[in-house]
Amino acid sequence: MAKISAEEKLAAVQRYVNGKESSRTVAEDIGVSHRYLLTWVIQNKYNGVEAFVRRYTNYTKAFKLDVFNYMIEHGNYDYDTGNLKETEVLVGMTNEINIYLK
Repeated sequence: MAKISAEEKLAAVQRYVNGKESSRTVAEDIGVSHRYLLTWVIQNKYNGVEAFVRRYTNYTKAFKLDVFNYMIEHGNYDYDTGNLKETEVLVGMTNEINIYLK
C-alpha cells in the first residue's frame, strides 16, 4: 500500500460519507482495504482533520493496561464487531491496537 496523505484520506472519507459510493469502491480507487477507510471514517468522526496528523508515540505499560481493561469492560475485543476501532479512536491511538506487555 502506498502512503496516503492526510488530504487524500479526508477526501476519501468525504466521498464515502456523502453516500454516493460504497466503502469498497472508494477504497479500491485509492488502493487500500475498505477496513482502512472505515477506520478513517471513525477517526474523522471523533477527531476531525486532526485524526490524520501523524504522531509518533510510545505508550507506557500502564496506559496499555488501561486500554486493555477498557476493552474487556466494554466488550471491545472482537475485530469483527468494529468496536475495537472505536476503542483505538477513543484512546487516541492512530494505528491498530497491538498490546504487548514486556
